[in-house]
Amino acid sequence: MGMVKVAKESNTLMIIPNAGLDAATGALCAPNIFRTSFSNWQPSYPMGKVLADRGMNNILTLAWKYGAGQEAVAGFNEGFIKAGGKSVRGLWIPFPNVEFQALLTEIASIKPDAVFVFFAGAGAAKFIKDYNAAGLRRQIPLFGSGFLTDGVLDAVDKAAEGLETTLHYADGLNTKRDREFRAAYSKAYKSEPDVYAVQGYDAGLLLNIGLDAVKGDVTKKKEMIAAMEKAKIDSPRGPWTMSKAHNPVQDIYLRRVVGRENKMVSVAHKALADPARGCKM
Repeated sequence: MGMVKVAKESNTLMIIPNAGLDAATGALCAPNIFRTSFSNWQPSYPMGKVLADRGMNNILTLAWKYGAGQEAVAGFNEGFIKAGGKSVRGLWIPFPNVEFQALLTEIASIKPDAVFVFFAGAGAAKFIKDYNAAGLRRQIPLFGSGFLTDGVLDAVDKAAEGLETTLHYADGLNTKRDREFRAAYSKAYKSEPDVYAVQGYDAGLLLNIGLDAVKGDVTKKKEMIAAMEKAKIDSPRGPWTMSKAHNPVQDIYLRRVVGRENKMVSVAHKALADPARGCKM
């Protein structure tokens, strides 16, 4: 948020390749600020409808109590209630605490229809393993924003098998664009790309569009911004365009963990635009 405020005040061109802070393309939006990833609201919102459509009426949410966790849970809650879900109860844990045992005991006693969580990185890996070790997977289905399982599958072994999440990228999209990208990435870095690699790649594509429009003359800021606003990004995640608030309008996928991949199940929401609440641009 601090970097976004400085960029806005100084009118410095900024491309955000990852950070999901809702305000960056919401209340703090500006003509010079662009994002090629997601808003925190965006990946979680479609999972609400997925669970409501499955007849899961009583959901428990759990997340770190900080900006990203709160915004992700808010997106899920909005989608769930809008789709007819009945009850959502929230539990929180201070960031970056990973001592989950007391919360797992509470989840077992509440017995919700399902649990939706937002965790990422090492915290996500530990939560998946702890949830599985507590035997809760057999009783209460676990779902999450896609960051729960992206980049952690090697660390959790088989504990994540079958977990479903929603995100703007999935393994095995099986499009020509994605196949070419994955092959080139694997050759260059000797590893498989994840959502972070795709977002970074798309940040480069967006910058190229702006630079091409002004033939490299970055002093022509207005012309460069105008070209970036109209950009149609041919991304490995699927084609996307820029919203008026400069956030991707993109497909969100329902994915299921199969081995070491987050395999696409379906498109959970086609061309989803962030509501960009508070943006005046």
